Amino acid sequence: MTTPRTIVLLAIEGVQLLDVSGPLDVFAEANAQAGRQVYALQVVGVRRGPIRASSGVRLLPDLLVEDDPLGAQLPRPHTVLVAGAPHAGDSPTEPMVLDWIRAVAPRARRYGSVCSGAFLLADAGLLEGRRVTTHWAGADRLAARFPGVTVDADAIHVRDGKLRTAAGVTAGLDLALALVEEDLGRELALRVASQLVMFFKRPGGQAQFSRSAAPALANRSALQELQRWVAAHPADSHDVPSLAARVGVSPRHLTRLFREEVGITPASWVEAARVTAARQLLEVGHLAPKQVAAECGFSSVDTLRRAFMRVVGVTPADYRKRHASAPD
Repeated sequence: MTTPRTIVLLAIEGVQLLDVSGPLDVFAEANAQAGRQVYALQVVGVRRGPIRASSGVRLLPDLLVEDDPLGAQLPRPHTVLVAGAPHAGDSPTEPMVLDWIRAVAPRARRYGSVCSGAFLLADAGLLEGRRVTTHWAGADRLAARFPGVTVDADAIHVRDGKLRTAAGVTAGLDLALALVEEDLGRELALRVASQLVMFFKRPGGQAQFSRSAAPALANRSALQELQRWVAAHPADSHDVPSLAARVGVSPRHLTRLFREEVGITPASWVEAARVTAARQLLEVGHLAPKQVAAECGFSSVDTLRRAFMRVVGVTPADYRKRHASAPD
């Protein structure tokens, strides 16, 4: 019998429980489906005593960073994952934890993070020059704090060499399932997904879940006023000349201001604002697709569909199925 692959999951105080239990359940189910212990699972805490999760549930770790600061008890783990916590990234990670990550993660065959655990890896210097993802709500903050890291805010999980990173919370299950597929093949991974009643490949990306999907506002008050007016009247004509006339500048100057302040063209911003309006109608209303398109300024259902796919990553019909309110 081959030696089980050791999966090590670091959980700090205040950890998001599902960032730990989700991946571990996927690996445990892989053991069950394989009919043998393919994975040996270990949770590492920082100090003595149970780890209190953000939900209040307490976990008993198998190993402690304070007892094994350089990971000597883990000579060469197969996989090291760092779980996230709601407060991760709010302040620098404590040095003892960073030293442990730097000592253990590079020795593993692969390492990575779930959700905001990416902030701990970044603090340890292990994300520089890499492509990663994290929870959509923290993606901009991660990119701003670590400009040498390429953050894909829409990805569910990302593979970059030895590094694996997952988006928010439940995406840890998606990442773990992808790791099972890497190790044991598609057929067994499909059986794991079936047993856990989860998508084998989740459709779409994080954009469909983001509640901050409204396009960014500029810093200048004149542009903010224009943007709020567009958002309140998505069905109106919003070509660049008409927008420029509304704020009293030339079309060329308006385009320059948008690129400087928002980072995109006025047309791209207007499209995103209209998609945001369409999302709201799809979530709470029961209008036909043609009506949604008209209410949000799209010339046709096909135009709405193409814009929705560009911005959200799924079709309007699929979005409505997953996010619409239940009918009365």
